[in-house]
Amino acid sequence: MQHLQPAPNLGHHLNGHHAGEPLAERHPPAGDRGDAPGTRLPEEHGLAGAVLDLVEAAGGRPVLASPQGDGWRDVTGAELCADVRAVARGLVAVGIGQGDRVAIMGATGYGWVVVDFALWSVGAVTVPVYPTSSAHQTAHIMRDSGAVAAFAQTPEHAGLLRAAGVPDDRLWTLDDAVDELAAVGGDVDQSRFAACLDAVQAADLATIVYTSGTTGEPKGCMLTHANVFYAAVNVVDMLDPVVRAAGGAPSTALFLPLSHVFGRVTLVGCLWSGVHTALVASPGDLPAALASFRPTFLVAVPAALEKLRKGARARAGGGLSGRLFAAAERHAVERGRAARGRPEPAAAVEGTGAARGERDAQADTRAGGAVDTGGAPGPAGPAGRGLRGAVFERLVYRRLRVALGGRLGHVVCGGATLDPSTAEFLTGAGVRILGAYGLTESATAVSINAPGADRPGSAGRPLPGTTVAIGDGETGAVGEILVAGPQVSPGYWPGDGPAPHEPWLRTGDLGRLDEDGYLYITGRAKELIITSGGKNVAPAPLEDRIRLHPLVSHAIVLGEGRSFVTALVTLDRAALRAWAARTGGPDDPAAARTDPAVLAEVRAAVDAANALVSRAESIREFRVLPTDLTVEGGQITPSLKIRRAVVAEENAALIEEMYAPRPR
Repeated sequence: MQHLQPAPNLGHHLNGHHAGEPLAERHPPAGDRGDAPGTRLPEEHGLAGAVLDLVEAAGGRPVLASPQGDGWRDVTGAELCADVRAVARGLVAVGIGQGDRVAIMGATGYGWVVVDFALWSVGAVTVPVYPTSSAHQTAHIMRDSGAVAAFAQTPEHAGLLRAAGVPDDRLWTLDDAVDELAAVGGDVDQSRFAACLDAVQAADLATIVYTSGTTGEPKGCMLTHANVFYAAVNVVDMLDPVVRAAGGAPSTALFLPLSHVFGRVTLVGCLWSGVHTALVASPGDLPAALASFRPTFLVAVPAALEKLRKGARARAGGGLSGRLFAAAERHAVERGRAARGRPEPAAAVEGTGAARGERDAQADTRAGGAVDTGGAPGPAGPAGRGLRGAVFERLVYRRLRVALGGRLGHVVCGGATLDPSTAEFLTGAGVRILGAYGLTESATAVSINAPGADRPGSAGRPLPGTTVAIGDGETGAVGEILVAGPQVSPGYWPGDGPAPHEPWLRTGDLGRLDEDGYLYITGRAKELIITSGGKNVAPAPLEDRIRLHPLVSHAIVLGEGRSFVTALVTLDRAALRAWAARTGGPDDPAAARTDPAVLAEVRAAVDAANALVSRAESIREFRVLPTDLTVEGGQITPSLKIRRAVVAEENAALIEEMYAPRPR
């Protein structure tokens, strides 16, 4: 086993806290970048006390923004702290305190933020429930966690929580929490609330986050105040030029669900660093939020970037405009590829946007993101050079950046693999992509590419104080990624057995480390397909590339124990309707799945994926499903991971058809 030494320290220990003062300096002291283990939460402090001290110091400066009509309502640091205290005093009044589990079910919004910090303030433990969870999933989480109360955003959510056993006097409306609990907490003495806040320790449990459950019932991952703080603050320190841009006013649009720890860690980091953060209820609301709020950076998952790229193609439409965009897209991919140090020929992007004929030269380019090129957005960047670049800059790239708000400089991308051509396209169009890697059990933060310290195709270097090793591997060899660090979970709820993550968190992900400690993600151990011929096939790069086609919603690559690789594909309903309006083809997925023109489009997407791999790894057959995969149908988890076994079982006959012997 090869061990990687901890990355250079980019933070510092917190100390010298006094009442009424920020818990720590917002900037690490100059020169304090040695081998110290990073910024830690002092043992005697909890998350709420640490973060809200800094937020309160912001006073009248906006720290959050909530949608209001066609615009935004700013929330100042003083207002947020007052609302958190009001809800926390109400919680004290109704008897909720240290160690009590309390569920929150709802979309990302101001109420979620206030309630989460209020629960942390009194030592309670937040149990997020995805707003798309089924009755069975909701009941399992409530029963397993032993939650004693809950907050619901909608009447439907409230109904699910009541059915799961939450009594009416312990069920509050998420968006009305400030008014509802302030009314009952008005008589709670400030000293009583302060005593609750002071009793919270860094090692106390902050949240139980239920994992996706792709192969069974979700398990409750326990994260302490120290875990969440360490992940959030050390990522901020590594991204200092992005989140604390000199002479600017950094801002972001947070559209990640707060029911997932990725969104909450991002929020904590933004509040800690003073980033003006717009709260966006869902990914579908992101395009409008980008145009109106105009953030300077985003934290995103690959699916969101793919949708932005496909949305730009869709807006271009067909005809001359569509051909112009296709040419500009090819040019941007070429420029982005060269800027990232990969000068192989870029993919042709033809017709409705199917990528054809691209071959990735190295498996490490299939990691979870791209890198900062160092070039400035716009004409000075890679896409703006040369006559063609100047034309595309004026007619395509500039308009794209305007659609993204006109100020977007960086996107931090983690959570899954990102198709390299999408990273190259955005880089070439003037938006810098920084790849990252993490998982729920590490509070979503293991490694990240930082501006000026990045590497093409990698997921960056480990956070300060974090050790990454590759199981049974030498430098450059592929194996299971192992992680140790202060952000790693103590285990799964209820935690009455041996700690499963000591000394290593076994991630189940496959990767390698280069000689400089950069991590490359190559696949998921449980999803690795081994054909009957003994060929190992990583499905993610193939699926990512197929999914780039505008008509494709999901792709599932199959072939375990079979003689060759196949795929199931679903169609994007909205994209299909737009395509049908242009071409006169069928607009219903059930009818379109056998339409020759639709099959030709999907075949082009499959061909583009096959260009990434050898013949033995290529997809020989595919079928288009009559309906999409959904959370409600049980084929997708609330965190949008595909339940492969469910999809395979439901489509067993179709799969056997693909493997049936062909008549000679």
